[in-house]
Amino acid sequence: MRVEIWSDIACPWCYVGKARFEKALAAFPHREQVEVVHRSFELDPGRAKGDVQPVITMLTKKYGMSEQQARAGEENLGAQAAAEGLEYRTRDRDHGNTFDMHRLLHFAKEQGRQDELIQLLYRANFAEERSVFTEGDERLVQLAVEAGLDADAARTVLTDPAAYADDVRADEREAAQLGANGVPFFVLDRAYGVSGAQPAEVFAQALTQAWGDRSPLKLIDDGGAEACGPDGCAVPQH
Repeated sequence: MRVEIWSDIACPWCYVGKARFEKALAAFPHREQVEVVHRSFELDPGRAKGDVQPVITMLTKKYGMSEQQARAGEENLGAQAAAEGLEYRTRDRDHGNTFDMHRLLHFAKEQGRQDELIQLLYRANFAEERSVFTEGDERLVQLAVEAGLDADAARTVLTDPAAYADDVRADEREAAQLGANGVPFFVLDRAYGVSGAQPAEVFAQALTQAWGDRSPLKLIDDGGAEACGPDGCAVPQH
């Protein structure tokens, strides 16, 4: 079974939702047969690469919140994250364009290191003092190396604006086609969708239902045709 997760590194509920989903997946009896793929979704696609501002400032301007409301929201998110065993800095974080991170995640997927990298990007953005937005490509290269990727290869991706750009845009178009207008958005076997950072129990129910509803393979064959198997290939007898 395949689970696709549309998310953005700048999305705190994606950070929390990933932890809740993984808690459900860890207890799922068929977890070894579940493939998890992370898909791209930008919350702020129109933001220029160099346009970085404090999270509190972004919240007040984009959503019309007061500073007090924005800070209260961050404190609530910090508590939600802590309940899942996650670190979360409620003050002095910043916000910026995540397109390059998504491009790098597509490269990491090809190398089989996507989950490792996305977790490091989340940690860097939400838990660490150093910014993932203001230190340039080298900060992302360092995280890529920590995820098990080659530094030069990661740097090559980041310095080429076209590298994996089409893959990111394709993911975003697909999200729109599926009706996802916010993240996190989980799609199980292209049959079930779960929107938002739901409790682990909801994810557990979705996994169980999606697994149970998989259609068994219907064979159009009476078993009499020649075929090859572990014991060799059938030889027609005339």
